[in-house]
Amino acid sequence: MSEYDSSKDTQKHITRVDDLVQQFVVKLLKRAILHDKSKLEKEEKPYFDKYTPLLKKLTYNSPEYKDSLKKLQVALDHHYENNSHHPEHHENGIDDMDLMDICEMFFDWKAATERHEDGDIFKSLDSNKERFGLSDQLYNILKNTAKKFEWEK
Repeated sequence: MSEYDSSKDTQKHITRVDDLVQQFVVKLLKRAILHDKSKLEKEEKPYFDKYTPLLKKLTYNSPEYKDSLKKLQVALDHHYENNSHHPEHHENGIDDMDLMDICEMFFDWKAATERHEDGDIFKSLDSNKERFGLSDQLYNILKNTAKKFEWEK
């Protein structure tokens, strides 16, 4: 056995991972502060004022829900253009997103389920798996995370 002591290298690695995680968290916190601010702008707010109360009563991604979204299309086009946590923002949807986009999208989906009378993150994940072509792997990661947060009803 050599005289090498891994403690110094291990501590250096631990410190580096800590630094990288903190960089990520700081950027994610900045995104949280700015999340959906475009909904308060003149291009979107009048539409969301009018249609959000109606959407709350509808089941997410149902035919009625999709029909109602058509009335919001002008606002949604602006919203998606200005918010990278939406798959619609990207030419290739989720495939063009980064990890921060995915994290913000996931928490956005959870918060959105809380706006619907029959909202459920697991049903939303099932629906969005099909809607956005989530891979099985990403779908399972998101589902496992929702379970870790104990979001089952």
